[in-house]
Amino acid sequence: MEIADLKIISASVRKEVLKMLNKAGSGHPGGSLSAVELLVDLYNNHMNFNKDNWQDKNRDYFVLSKGHVCPVLYAVLAQIGCIPKEELDTLRKIGGRLQGHPAMDKHIPGIEVSTGSLGYGLSIAAGIAKGMKTLKQDNRVYVLMGDGEQQEGSVWEAVMAAPHFKLDNLCAIVDCNGLQIDGKVEDVLNINPIADKYKAFGWNVIEIDGHNLKEVDEAYTKAKQCKGKPTAIMAKTVKGKGVSFMENVADWHGKAPNAEQLEQALKEIDASLK
Repeated sequence: MEIADLKIISASVRKEVLKMLNKAGSGHPGGSLSAVELLVDLYNNHMNFNKDNWQDKNRDYFVLSKGHVCPVLYAVLAQIGCIPKEELDTLRKIGGRLQGHPAMDKHIPGIEVSTGSLGYGLSIAAGIAKGMKTLKQDNRVYVLMGDGEQQEGSVWEAVMAAPHFKLDNLCAIVDCNGLQIDGKVEDVLNINPIADKYKAFGWNVIEIDGHNLKEVDEAYTKAKQCKGKPTAIMAKTVKGKGVSFMENVADWHGKAPNAEQLEQALKEIDASLK
């Protein structure tokens, strides 16, 4: 899919995320909006994933380690036809499939793992990747983490293990938006230089602008071409990207927009396309 088309889809996904959160009255806009381009390009241009045969043993796997940003994943899954678009209105509703964190027992195409507790996604993804290697399958495994999530010790066990087992079918994406619920990542517990740390553990590291779709697309291609080691894409992003009053504001980590804020946000996104 062409970059121009992906930009239009990204704007649509941002609008769906905001509408979902407004209707639910709760949720996490900041980190959802920062990850839009990363997921839009992954699912439309790189994932081997068939919505009509979503349990195919040869499919690629995606693990949303920072599970609280599931609105962006739900919106992308709706965009590619895995779930009905009208179901997005059921976010966080009792009895619905689209809970506030991904739940694999809801049988949603594309939800491979129940996530929410930060720090476990990379270990799960590495385990899946190791299993595929053992079975001599060509599947790839992608996992999206937050930069604040890198403060979890369990992440680093997986960071150490993946190169040891030469998991070149594993691609980790770190959404480096610089903020977490308590403020700046560097103030809460500094993780930098994060790229150098992954390199030191033996990863193939690619640093990009996570909102530049050309760079995002090229990074996924390079990850597939890398042999003998896993790849970590360090994506520099903006928390709340696309909405002026949300951008780089930690308070929008976990707060839904009201009706007035939603109207303004949608107008800004529409204006950006023009």
